[in-house]
Amino acid sequence: MAKVKVKTGKRFRATRADNHYDTIVIGSGMGGLTTAAFLSLLGKKVCVLEQHYTAGGYTHAYEREGYEWDVGVHYVGEVHKPSTLRRVFDVISEGRLQWAAMEDEYDKVIIGKDEYSFVAGRENFSNMLKERFPGEDKVIDQYIQLIRDISRYTPKFFAGQGMPRWMAGLYNKVRPFLVPKEFFQTTRDVLEGLTSNQALISVLTGQWGNYGQAPADAAFLMHALIAKHYLAGGAYPVGGSSEIARSIIPTIQKNGGEVFTYADVDEVLIKNNKAYGVRMACGAEISADNIVSNAGFYNTVKKLLPNDVQSRLGVDSWIKQVSPSSAHFCIYAGFKGSSEELGLTTTNLWIYPDGDHDNNLKKYQADPNEEFPLVYISFPSAKDPDWENRYPGKSTVEVVTPANMDWFKKWDESQWQKRGEDYEEFKAQFAERLMEKLFERHPQLREKLDYFELSTPLST
Repeated sequence: MAKVKVKTGKRFRATRADNHYDTIVIGSGMGGLTTAAFLSLLGKKVCVLEQHYTAGGYTHAYEREGYEWDVGVHYVGEVHKPSTLRRVFDVISEGRLQWAAMEDEYDKVIIGKDEYSFVAGRENFSNMLKERFPGEDKVIDQYIQLIRDISRYTPKFFAGQGMPRWMAGLYNKVRPFLVPKEFFQTTRDVLEGLTSNQALISVLTGQWGNYGQAPADAAFLMHALIAKHYLAGGAYPVGGSSEIARSIIPTIQKNGGEVFTYADVDEVLIKNNKAYGVRMACGAEISADNIVSNAGFYNTVKKLLPNDVQSRLGVDSWIKQVSPSSAHFCIYAGFKGSSEELGLTTTNLWIYPDGDHDNNLKKYQADPNEEFPLVYISFPSAKDPDWENRYPGKSTVEVVTPANMDWFKKWDESQWQKRGEDYEEFKAQFAERLMEKLFERHPQLREKLDYFELSTPLST
């Protein structure tokens, strides 16, 4: 594959957009692009409006100092084999998006001095656990069956979402009788109902960073779907994560639609209790029969809806019911040398100080000087079989750890690259600590380091 620009989408100009579309989608994350592509395949003309400089949301990539990094697609399950998810990607990309399977050992969970290899295949996963936790065979079998049951019943759990409001209200009252009780429990509650072996629970929840909550807070539904998702291993998009948006955009364009970047929506236009268009930050107005927001709950109800509509709907009461999602730091590092030369593999590393995930996270959230409760290390250049064609003799690594948005309140109103020395010093402390975590596992990388930077919740 020839090297292509990682930026995707078409820069917005009012003169480039039509006056009217069948549907406007605000935001070009995975949900927005998928919705737009399916509508286009049904013959609709769709306009996707993305305020960022490139399309894709957390599937986008960026390039700096001669390197390229993904910002969110570290690995994806169930796409390197026949599955519903693979079928969805094949349809919305019309077969353009290709996937490369990772090595069989897709995750390595490191808890203190103990290491656990998560190897692709349900039997491999089961055998590893039974070998490491003798006497827990029945519990392990029950756990694996339970996460598969959760996956199987999930359509019933969410069925009300596709019903009229009055019908959904009735359905949700009977829903607890239609799905396993574990749908309504936390991960820790479910697992402690299966076993009192805390070491086993710590390993079973060793991927909690994928859903951003420690076991005591995370819904078992989310845990089960993630755990089941990766049972058959992981894969990575050939050509890097920007290939996801790049492969889907032509599907949206085929019926006269477009994906615009630098397209900042100021407000959704509403008349007679119906959304009929959007007003752009530049003042231009675009109308559509339907408006879809993929901008996130808070941005949609507090920033895109007119003030009078917010008051009438009482959205402030909605906000109180929804907590912000978890935040994180991420190191993006570039190294001289190929993955083979540097001894890098596709295996992700999940590093924990010990197995007390809940308390470790609480202590860290209260004091950023505490030990990292979790460090995740990914090697994207090793996962992409096309990498060497685009960036020969180079490698990339990403290192992620949780963050607390409260630590950044003093810089809330600041602009990128204008946040002051205290902000840069705060970042530098975390960057140094995270790089040392990487070098502990891969000391050979220290002298090969060419470039690195740290993102914070303010930039992601």
